[in-house]
Amino acid sequence: MDDYILNVGANLKLLRKDRNLTLSKVAHKAGVTAGLLSKIENGRTIPSLPVLFNLINALDITLKEYLDRLPSSQSQKFFVFKQGTQTSISKEDEAKGFNYFRIFGKQLPTNSFEFALLELEPNAKRGHVTTDAFELKHILEGSCDYLIEDEVITLEQGDTLFFDGRIPHVPRNNATTLCKMLIVYFYY
Repeated sequence: MDDYILNVGANLKLLRKDRNLTLSKVAHKAGVTAGLLSKIENGRTIPSLPVLFNLINALDITLKEYLDRLPSSQSQKFFVFKQGTQTSISKEDEAKGFNYFRIFGKQLPTNSFEFALLELEPNAKRGHVTTDAFELKHILEGSCDYLIEDEVITLEQGDTLFFDGRIPHVPRNNATTLCKMLIVYFYY
């Protein structure tokens, strides 16, 4: 497992795929909805401890086996992420033209955060989503309209947006060129 994957959900997803299990099968066995498991695997929410334990059991592994797979960063003084080493992640199955790449995530005793890169293709499509996190979006290249509920915020290269991800939101790229943005999720 790559050392930079420090996300509970990403690790659950890797374990599920390693065992060739479907999202719906694991969700059913754990007593949660497939939608909740998808949100957990894709970093949109962090599971409670009982839900995490149920998911680990649904994967037919022990808690120790799960914890042993998590990387330990206690002895590392810094992290370097070379271009091309970011993990591609799928946030929503119905999203078209949304290409996410996980850069780094860290879980701390009271909260966690994650850095990702989003490449938003022209005319990308998806519905509004919510995330159990505060979100920071910084436009690296191009432009987009960001819809937060019914309000439209136009963002250009160099602009930054910060908001509560529990409010339904979606970016729209109405331009003819790619929009690249750095995303920071601050989970609470």
